[in-house]
Amino acid sequence: MAPTRPTMPASRVFAVIPARGGSKGLPGKNVALLAGKPLYRHSIDAALAAGITDIHVTTDMDEILQSPMPDGVTLHHRPDQLARDDTPMAAVLLDLLPAAGLTEGTLVLLQPTSPLRRPETIRHGLELFARSGASMVMSVSPAERSVLKWGLLDGQRFVPLVKPDYCFANRQSLPEVVRPNGALYVFDAGRFLAAGDYGVEAIHVLPIAEDEAQDIDTAADLARCSAILSNNGNTDA
Repeated sequence: MAPTRPTMPASRVFAVIPARGGSKGLPGKNVALLAGKPLYRHSIDAALAAGITDIHVTTDMDEILQSPMPDGVTLHHRPDQLARDDTPMAAVLLDLLPAAGLTEGTLVLLQPTSPLRRPETIRHGLELFARSGASMVMSVSPAERSVLKWGLLDGQRFVPLVKPDYCFANRQSLPEVVRPNGALYVFDAGRFLAAGDYGVEAIHVLPIAEDEAQDIDTAADLARCSAILSNNGNTDA
């Protein structure tokens, strides 16, 4: 019996890699070297290895804009007003997609700060998006379920984040909790542009291993990722 072919989106598939220059925790973070190559190149190489040949890097960094790129990679200069610490990613995409002609198709958002993301994870995310009817597929990691006990302050009043009953429940009886880890987002570009924001009505999750979910924000994070690659015998991920 012939093996079943994976279900993939029938529409155009493209990746967007946002590589902003400003970083307070680790200056120049997105061009910092990990296993011998800049951080942003790990996301490019993972996308190419996953079979995505239409890759767009949006950046305000001259070092990236002036670097040679593999075939299939297009560089876009990001305006300074969209490269601030408080600029939401949605605003970056709303500016980039129409200007780059990326108004239809399946968008794979790959943040450079998740350099240990595997090509097979990207493929699995695309397959899940194609068959599930989800508004978005998002990679997640396990989280401490006791966060369900937390709340917000309204003056001196405690407002439960979820259900009041959870605040007084035993931790073991609380439901499983996951957190977005930032490694992978897959969604429809046309739907995003029409709504002006992400579709959150039907998000499906793709759990990934903790090592793969590492996020780099500081020099210590970079050192930890380097150690993981060394321990795995991979010095050129």
